[in-house]
Amino acid sequence: MLSFDVLDDLREEQQVLNDFIEQKDTREVIEKAIYMMTDSIKNNGKIISAGNGGSMCDAMHFAEELTGRYRNDRPAYPAIAICDPSHISCVGNDYGYDYIFSRFLEGMGFKGDVFLGISTSGNSKNIIEACRVCREKGLKSIVLLGKDGGKLKDLCDLPIIVPHFGYADRIQEVHTMIIHIMIRGIEEILSK
Repeated sequence: MLSFDVLDDLREEQQVLNDFIEQKDTREVIEKAIYMMTDSIKNNGKIISAGNGGSMCDAMHFAEELTGRYRNDRPAYPAIAICDPSHISCVGNDYGYDYIFSRFLEGMGFKGDVFLGISTSGNSKNIIEACRVCREKGLKSIVLLGKDGGKLKDLCDLPIIVPHFGYADRIQEVHTMIIHIMIRGIEEILSK
């Protein structure tokens, strides 16, 4: 027998989602993110996504839905996740793990592109460094965050915060929903 009640986990996630929905600007920040990304794509820019661990998987999921297919057949949209093991191990070895995303943005990010970072803690040093490079190079930065947003809430152009102070999995589950909503919005706007 399990040591926990499965329904309690579902109820907890429902509460985390409700807390996110009840923030005063939830709709506005998600819609703003969608328009920032579609404006970039319309102007020949791209979206570069990144995160650590499960958040890297979410960053990859976001990019593959845009280059592949989400709900509808349509042209591929320019998106890439920073997940190349050779890049990560090279930069991690030569410069340190804190620079694995920022070095990629230095080489591949250009003014008009959008960086989508994901950090459940709000304090991931490599996402902080990525946001620093975004400011230097003129990229817009959107970061999906947890807890109170951490240091990153003030270092990016658009923080989207899931206000949960428990385990990261609950934050990641809401992040996945936000990612799907953003992809759906991008598809809808760009297919008009």
